[in-house]
Amino acid sequence: MKTILSTITLMMILGSATLEAATDADAVRADVASATQTYVDRLDAEQRAASDAYFEGGYWLDLWDWLYVLLIAWVLLRYGISTRMRDLGERISRFRFVRVVTYIFQYTLLIFVVSLPLVIYRGFVREHDYGLSNLSFVDWFNERLIGLGINLVLGTLAIALIYLVIRKAPKTWTLWGSVTGIVMLSFVFMISPVFISPLFNEYTSLEEGPLKEKILSLARANGVPANDVYQFDASKQSTRISANVSGLFGTTRISLNDNLLDRTSPESIEAVMGHEMGHYALNHSYKMLVSFGILMVIGFAFVRWAFGRVNRPAWGIRDVSDIAGLPLMLALFSTYLFFITPLTNSIIRINEAEADIYGLNASRQPDGFAEAILGLSEYRKMQPGYWEEVVFFDHPSGYNRIYMTMQWKNENLQTTGSR
Repeated sequence: MKTILSTITLMMILGSATLEAATDADAVRADVASATQTYVDRLDAEQRAASDAYFEGGYWLDLWDWLYVLLIAWVLLRYGISTRMRDLGERISRFRFVRVVTYIFQYTLLIFVVSLPLVIYRGFVREHDYGLSNLSFVDWFNERLIGLGINLVLGTLAIALIYLVIRKAPKTWTLWGSVTGIVMLSFVFMISPVFISPLFNEYTSLEEGPLKEKILSLARANGVPANDVYQFDASKQSTRISANVSGLFGTTRISLNDNLLDRTSPESIEAVMGHEMGHYALNHSYKMLVSFGILMVIGFAFVRWAFGRVNRPAWGIRDVSDIAGLPLMLALFSTYLFFITPLTNSIIRINEAEADIYGLNASRQPDGFAEAILGLSEYRKMQPGYWEEVVFFDHPSGYNRIYMTMQWKNENLQTTGSR
């Protein structure tokens, strides 16, 4: 009898403790949700509606971009335009590399022209409609011309090298083509902060002061090899806030735009920089190269499999190594990328979530980070549905990021207080 009573008493004690723990957990969740909602409520209904409409419109634009690629490829192949572009290169030179480069130049210029209506709407008209762009049409178009020049150099080199690999390794080109693509991406990442980004913006050293020293101190504490902090004049282009720790193999730079400096608090800046340094400290650049390298191998394998099944004799494409088949190859690869969008978005989104946590642990500025997320809500939907976020978001949604931030604050600063 005593044993039974003792057992009942113990169960009552454990049950009471479990109930109390569950009640405490519910209370914590309620506090975190309340703190999150307090931030979200700082956006009025009109702001929420505008950002939702802007972001959701991007879903349809992604679809139209893909369909546009398919349409252009069909026109180039169906009406023999692609083969005539190839034949022109063969008349110009007997060297295969020169022929390939000649075709790629023609193709790049042609795509630039025929894609211009959609590009103008997406990059200029729509951005101004939502108050996100500060560029005149002339300045905007000048930047597109700079981008065209970069594509003519780097894009031509990348495509020419991949076709060289296809010819030299016809059985294993899916693997070696992917290696070539990753090497080219690494090269672009390496040179971008030094040679490409300055083509669009002026980079200057951030003025000496407490903010710069705090950022450099944060960099030293987190192993970021940078001796300076750069600011760039993004306000001439848009109202968006941004920062980055960019570069590879000795070209690493810490940069933040003037919108971040002018529109946010020092606490927000420190939190954002902590996030960006998280990408560096967690080796996200290298992990992304590996992840997308694997996806590239699978994508090239799909292209190789589908190319022979889709190609038609009337198009005049000799085989997969024929540069005249480039529109078909790009259409197939674009189709592959379109349908794995949820996967690629999820890979990036997981990295961003990791950088969020890292940045909070490094900067210990949860309120500053929450305020920065509100700034991003100008063009990112704040509170999507679960599957909407999985499929379309390459960052965690604003609501989830603020919720995570408030949860971090509750667990880390509830007794010690913030700095």
